[in-house]
Amino acid sequence: MSKPDQGKKYNYADYLTWDEPERWEIIDGVPYMQAAPSRIHQEFLMEISRQFANYLTNKPCSVYPAPFTVKLSEETILEPDITIVCDENKLKDMGCMGAPDMVIEILSPSSGRKDNVYKLNKYEQAGVREYWIVDPNEKYVNVFKLDEKGKYGRPCSYTETDKIPTIFQGLKISLSGLQTITEKIEDLQHLLETLKSDMSPMNYYVVKKKWEDVKGSIP
Repeated sequence: MSKPDQGKKYNYADYLTWDEPERWEIIDGVPYMQAAPSRIHQEFLMEISRQFANYLTNKPCSVYPAPFTVKLSEETILEPDITIVCDENKLKDMGCMGAPDMVIEILSPSSGRKDNVYKLNKYEQAGVREYWIVDPNEKYVNVFKLDEKGKYGRPCSYTETDKIPTIFQGLKISLSGLQTITEKIEDLQHLLETLKSDMSPMNYYVVKKKWEDVKGSIP
């Protein structure tokens, strides 16, 4: 099967037949195609994954950046941006079979409703201990923690100036070294002003590289 019909319902068996390289998720049987991520999205994904991976080295839990399949049920199969699993019995060649311990989704222009509503509900129902929603443009994180009643409740919110606590004692995540699109554009404008007064090859090269970076960061 090449790709699903978005007017039909599907399950995990169907999911396994869909062709690469398109990435799909299924929520309550409904297929959703994953849009290609922007560069800034990937910069946040890699940096957050790196901080978790460094801490989890030689520990029983593992971190998996996307693409990585999480099967919550026969009708709900997701590909979180970052998945952390501490129960090795849930890990199979195809991904995680059951609820991970922690999931992180990084917002993109096309994923806001899905991440903030549909996935939030599914992760809560499945028993994911902690769910982060990261906004790479505003540099804030909403952290949902499962309470004793199995509900997320109101999230704790953090900004780039905060050290964000995690489910792991002693590990806090920082976003301070990452740049938003707005910050990159401001840097470019400053470099352009410098170039007006000094057209040296080195300055031209620096401006050119910054412009390429800004273009690649725009969704």
